[in-house]
Amino acid sequence: MTATPTVLSARALLLDMDGTLVNSDAVVERIWRRWAAAHGFDGDAVMAVAHGRQGHATMAELLPERPVEENLADNARLLAEETSDMDGVVAVPGADVFLAALLADRLPHALVTSADVALSTGRMAAAGLPYPAVRVTAENVGASKPDPEGFLKGAAELGVDPADCVVFEDSGAGIAAGLAAGMRVVGVGPRAAQHGPTVQVPDLTAVRIEAGADGGLLLHITR
Repeated sequence: MTATPTVLSARALLLDMDGTLVNSDAVVERIWRRWAAAHGFDGDAVMAVAHGRQGHATMAELLPERPVEENLADNARLLAEETSDMDGVVAVPGADVFLAALLADRLPHALVTSADVALSTGRMAAAGLPYPAVRVTAENVGASKPDPEGFLKGAAELGVDPADCVVFEDSGAGIAAGLAAGMRVVGVGPRAAQHGPTVQVPDLTAVRIEAGADGGLLLHITR
């Protein structure tokens, strides 16, 4: 029996990158597990915190006594390592069709990522995906996810009320940020299910986008 799709209406979509559009787990695991070993942490414990956050925010949680300046410098080094390592970076299934539909119908959307410009452009290119014209990157915010600042800035850039936005996210930090911004959240992938998104999908092949009335859009979600 065919499942009845869930339909969400929105005026704009706010899209996380890592784990949502791009599968960069191989790189993230390599670099953060190396960092964990160097600082005497269990790798699994670090990975439970690292996904979805800016690196310095992860470090601040794990090393609360360490000076902010040291975290920022360490984060800059890790970003450079990640930007130079694209081995294993691929598109999440369905991401190409998903973004093509948004571009074809000129539907409002923005990238909201904890990566900086260099890393986000590199990963989107490595995955063969178009880089959204509107984006909020690490350089544009003062607080990392789970703070809602990035998503609120994305909505403001698009000129859309937060309540009319739908977020696509994979991590606990990102889902919490989207919900705190007053937005509905589509959780993407297995990590998302345990963090209480509005609706959860295995990947973007489960989402079909249709242009709606008055410049809005409809999301047909099959689970």
